[in-house]
Amino acid sequence: MRLRLRQFRPRTGPHEHRVVQPRQPLRHTSLRAPKPIGLLLGDHDGLNRLAGLFSFAAYSRHTIVHVPLRDGVPPGEGVGELVDLVLVHHTLGLRPSKWPELRRKLVHGTPLTVRTDEARTARDAASWRDHWERADFRDELRHATHARTFFLFGSRDVFAETATSFAHAAGWGPRQKGVVKGYSALMTALPTLVQEPGGGHPIEVLVCFKPYPPYAHFKRPGY
Repeated sequence: MRLRLRQFRPRTGPHEHRVVQPRQPLRHTSLRAPKPIGLLLGDHDGLNRLAGLFSFAAYSRHTIVHVPLRDGVPPGEGVGELVDLVLVHHTLGLRPSKWPELRRKLVHGTPLTVRTDEARTARDAASWRDHWERADFRDELRHATHARTFFLFGSRDVFAETATSFAHAAGWGPRQKGVVKGYSALMTALPTLVQEPGGGHPIEVLVCFKPYPPYAHFKRPGY
């Protein structure tokens, strides 16, 4: 997949950071923070581009991927705070508390075009699935919500697995019953979010396909 991005090089003290954003907004995609259940709604374009962005994040250990989602078309369903999304490799050491300062410096970005390798992503996702049922498996998505932003911290393989889940949701979402009438279709959930200690309802982020209105423009594939 070819991704059209904007690249920024903000500095905090002596440190330079690399941050990328989609060049065009994901207008019909939204995210609500999990408390304890979050909801990501997206059309084909939004879910497909998120698949590409997760794949890019998997192989970009020194890059922060920022996906602004709060300023899109307001969703007509779901409850909870609308948030942006940030993907960060777990080895980078970004603290969510430092993000507002970095975000304020995201000005004068330069165009960047990258290509993702779907075959490589699929191989690494398969490797993650081969190991995730082991008792000692710890390759999970750490997460935090701060400053109206939902952060996901992960490794190459878990980001690759998430990319394939979004690709599946983008490809098969338009085929689900009811979507031609504007209903959303539950497709997947973010894999293995780290759970808070003490039990309680597990933290989840559900991923749903939803076409954007007017629905007369939308036809299921094959119809």
